This record gives sequence, structure tokens and C-alpha cells, in this order.
Amino acid sequence: MHDTWSWTTRSPEETIALAQKIGAKLRPGDCIAYQGDLGAGKTTFTRGLALGMGLGDCVTSPTFALVHEYSREGVTPLIHFDMYRIADENELETTGFYDYPQQESVFAVEWSENIEAALPKDTMFLTLQRTGDEERRITLKGDERFADIGT
Repeated sequence: MHDTWSWTTRSPEETIALAQKIGAKLRPGDCIAYQGDLGAGKTTFTRGLALGMGLGDCVTSPTFALVHEYSREGVTPLIHFDMYRIADENELETTGFYDYPQQESVFAVEWSENIEAALPKDTMFLTLQRTGDEERRITLKGDERFADIGT
């Protein structure tokens, strides 16, 4: 069962700080499916996840590469997908989506609505909504791990 948690951030730094708290609570096998328009802050949010997971500030947008893998010895890898250009299941095969060990990694999937049928059963959904120039409304459908996160 998924609970819904919502926060408002007022700057990219606050978005990163919130994502860092969420990243610290992630476990191998977790999949976060992002929903949000261009410029909503998906890559910024992923930068915070990586920091919270102990992977450092290494995140760049995978728009042209389709996938970036962030890993460090002794730390759960973060696999960051961008499905913006993926239209169907056949195209999904070309991304390597099924080749990554999902149960040993954390998946962060931008433009997840393009591959919704292929997402793991227990996927968490994260919506980033632009409510001002730098303000974002961030909503996560997740579990009790995220109940105590403030901004």
C-alpha cells in the first residue's frame, strides 16, 4: 500500500536537500517513477537522491544517453533513465532497461509515463510540479519510510 507525502521547495537547493533525505531512505530494488513537465526539476531531484545515497554530486541529465549509472564501492548503485524519446516496449529494449539488476540497484525513471506498463510492481511515483520560478510541489507515493521527512 502506498501513502502519499507532499512537500514544497522554494529553490533548487531545497529540492536537492529534500531529495537527499529521501535518497538516504532508499533500498536496493526501489524504483522511483518521475512525472513532471520539462524544467520541473527531475535531474536536480536525482542529484539530491545520489547525494543521499552516498554517491556524491555526480548527476547529469541522461536525455541523450538514455541512461546513466552512478556507483561507488559499497554503495547501492543508482540507475537514472530518461524515457522521453521512448514510445513503446520495443524501444524500451534498446535502453538496456531490462539489463540492469533492478533488485540490486535503485532506479530513477524520468518520463516514466512512457513505459508505465514495464515498471516494477512496487514502483514509487514522484510528481514534480512547477508552482513558481523556483518553487516546486513534490509529491511522493511511497511507504512509511518517508513519513518523517520535512523540508
